[in-house]
Amino acid sequence: MKEFFNVMNVQDVLALAEEFAPVGTEVVDILESAGRVLAEDIFSDMDLPDFSRSTMDGYAVQAASTFGATESAPAYMTVVGSIAMGETPAFSIRAGQAARISTGAMLPPGADGVVMIEHTACIDDGTIEVYRSIAPGQHVIEKGEDYRDGQPVLSKGTRIRPQETGLLAAFGKKSVRVFKKPVLGIISTGDEIVEIDKRPAVAQIRDINTYTLCAMAAESGAAAVTYGIVRDDYEALFAVCAGALEECDTILVSGGSSVGVRDFTIDVLSALPEAVILAHGISISPGKPTILARTGGKAFWGLPGHVVSAMIVYKMIVAHFIDRIAGVCLKKKKELRISAVLSRNISSVTGRVDYVRAKLTERDGVLTAEPILGKSGLIHTMVKADGLIEIGMNTEGLVKGEIVKVLPF
Repeated sequence: MKEFFNVMNVQDVLALAEEFAPVGTEVVDILESAGRVLAEDIFSDMDLPDFSRSTMDGYAVQAASTFGATESAPAYMTVVGSIAMGETPAFSIRAGQAARISTGAMLPPGADGVVMIEHTACIDDGTIEVYRSIAPGQHVIEKGEDYRDGQPVLSKGTRIRPQETGLLAAFGKKSVRVFKKPVLGIISTGDEIVEIDKRPAVAQIRDINTYTLCAMAAESGAAAVTYGIVRDDYEALFAVCAGALEECDTILVSGGSSVGVRDFTIDVLSALPEAVILAHGISISPGKPTILARTGGKAFWGLPGHVVSAMIVYKMIVAHFIDRIAGVCLKKKKELRISAVLSRNISSVTGRVDYVRAKLTERDGVLTAEPILGKSGLIHTMVKADGLIEIGMNTEGLVKGEIVKVLPF
């Protein structure tokens, strides 16, 4: 008879991520860098911007020349030139002088601010009235105000968003070194599972897990390789798992992770080369019958067969390990949670962390979290949900009306 789970708490399992090394690196064009993880520190190669520039159409002036200016008592200034985008001014500004300037154009020497054109009026070709005073630096981006030459701007382990791509471009990084995309092998098991293009017979179900896990892998910035459906047969599962281990950085087997007569995942993982079972059972609901093994330096997961359990375990635990091997700096990783008012009581059991699906609804300007209750085989509970409410392992439940943190999908 198989032994029951040796359950570990969530934090202890998450700490095991440090046992797995990041994948290798490669150089990619920055147009292909979105979603990838930097494998090098980036430093500025110049001041950004490398000249003081106007943020408005108007007139470059010495701010002191505008002090006290109002519509009833305007300041009069002599126009000594104009500056367009891309031009280097060949003159300087003195007290009482102004130069017409375009948005983004370079400030001439002597100028320390820009008066918006809406706050001026032309008296003649060489004179303007200024109706509003400005402070030094107003409507101006100073040289080096964004970044200074030689300053560290992005650190290794940063996931590249569009704004980071723009920053790389600003410093002339046409290509950048990133970590390779982790390759996830995805295997579904069970005699009751059929391909999605087939109509299930009695007691059968289509292979939902392969497709949900592939989609979640893509959200993690990983590449997925699917190995199809493996029947409840030890030899067949071992052969597929051994092949996946040769080709992938992490393997996910859904189904067969429990302790039933036909649940072979733990036996197969134990038999793989250099295999060490790190966890068999996690104090999480749904998702308790989860297995984590290390074999050949790679993480090998046995996930529950129920789709909701598999998805929640991936989001709350597996994704953390994928970030680790993808090169993400886990210490700087931020997790967004949304505050909302709980719409009803939720019961829980101490000794485990519960993740309750929730829908966010705004009522009279108040964001409300509505629990979506249902069994772990019901995918509609995930479709309707906007995120998860976490109930701590030492909490017996949550009370209607209290503020909860929702982890959004």
